[in-house]
Amino acid sequence: MEAEAAGRPPGRVEAALSCFSFNQDCTSLAIGTKAGYKLFSLSSVEQLDQVHGSNEIPDVYIVERLFSSSLVVVVSHTKPRQMNVYHFKKGTEICNYSYSSNILSIRLNRQGFSSAVYPLPGLCALSINHSNSYVAYPGSLTTGEIVLYDGHSLKTLCTIAAHEGTLAAIAFNAAGSKLASASEKGTVIRVFSVPEGQKLYEFRRGMKRYVTISSLVFSMDSQFLCASSNTETVHIFKLEHLTNSRPEEPSTWSGYMGKMFLAASNYLPAQVSDMMNQDRAFATGRLHFSGQRNICTLSTIQKLPRLLVASSDGHLYIYNLDPQDGGDCVLIKTHSLLGSGTTEENKENDLKPSLPQSYAATVARPSPSSASTVPGYSEDGGALRGEVIPEHEFATGPVCLDDENEFPPIILCRGNQKGKTKQS
Repeated sequence: MEAEAAGRPPGRVEAALSCFSFNQDCTSLAIGTKAGYKLFSLSSVEQLDQVHGSNEIPDVYIVERLFSSSLVVVVSHTKPRQMNVYHFKKGTEICNYSYSSNILSIRLNRQGFSSAVYPLPGLCALSINHSNSYVAYPGSLTTGEIVLYDGHSLKTLCTIAAHEGTLAAIAFNAAGSKLASASEKGTVIRVFSVPEGQKLYEFRRGMKRYVTISSLVFSMDSQFLCASSNTETVHIFKLEHLTNSRPEEPSTWSGYMGKMFLAASNYLPAQVSDMMNQDRAFATGRLHFSGQRNICTLSTIQKLPRLLVASSDGHLYIYNLDPQDGGDCVLIKTHSLLGSGTTEENKENDLKPSLPQSYAATVARPSPSSASTVPGYSEDGGALRGEVIPEHEFATGPVCLDDENEFPPIILCRGNQKGKTKQS
């Protein structure tokens, strides 16, 4: 431990959690520590209920719960080649499996499980749909090749050339009809059809820097795709309904400009053209840290869509997600995972009220008694968040169009005085 602490970069926070994972339908969170593991229910925003906790197995580095059942799979550093299946309500071990190599990751569905023991860092995905049991795993150590395997027929369905670089993350949607992937660069995220392997969507996370994608997950309705990394931003992409023909652009200036850019992209190099056709993030969640391991998920809690982020420092962050307009997700709650489900209020939101999520919410909000500040605006007419216009820059009363001092009338004279003006 001393050597590990000595080699750790200065200012880096030591991880409080050795592992953490959301279950298949995003209704539960499992965490592993040096002392054991804990299971939490995600049915409420205000309160985090601990469903189960165990200190019988130390140094847990893999813990997975099967949906909301009592079955949990645990792997410990004391026996890294053995997988144990427990019924935590009865307090009994159902079975255990041993492997010739260390277990790197485990994925569960109702038909069975998938365990990764090959050299890549536990990278595999398993569909949770009851009608299929697809498994996706890297087909190469140097390229972004994905092998799609059918767990029922025990046959390889196809091989997808997803990325040029090595894979960093792969994930199925709940129906098992889509597969998302990201490479080690972390700049482009692609979505493919299953089992055909055809590319459906391509999203650009960023351009300025390479990042390490730590988690990639679909929403349960497959309308959104969420990606978290070692940066302070969590990106949410919207999977628009695909159509065979491109919709007709409106006969406006912006419509004509869109057609011009589309036509110009055909004459650009392939890399530049692909970049112009890649969609950007629909919504983002801002973290107050970077460089820490974290996972994200999209869930419906108390009938509203939420963004959940669990980090290795032992906290769970819950954000509101606007499914219509997107934008910045508002942090509404921070829970501590190391205590007994204690919660912490978001101090930033206590000091600064959150922005309304829709037009209806804006109309319903009561108007403040005194508007001392209003949002500032950029040169192109867009609001600059966090900037305000001082009160003294506004006029004391409304603008009067009939005030001759403000708007003196101008009378045009015809005849011999053409071109001259007479001011009354």
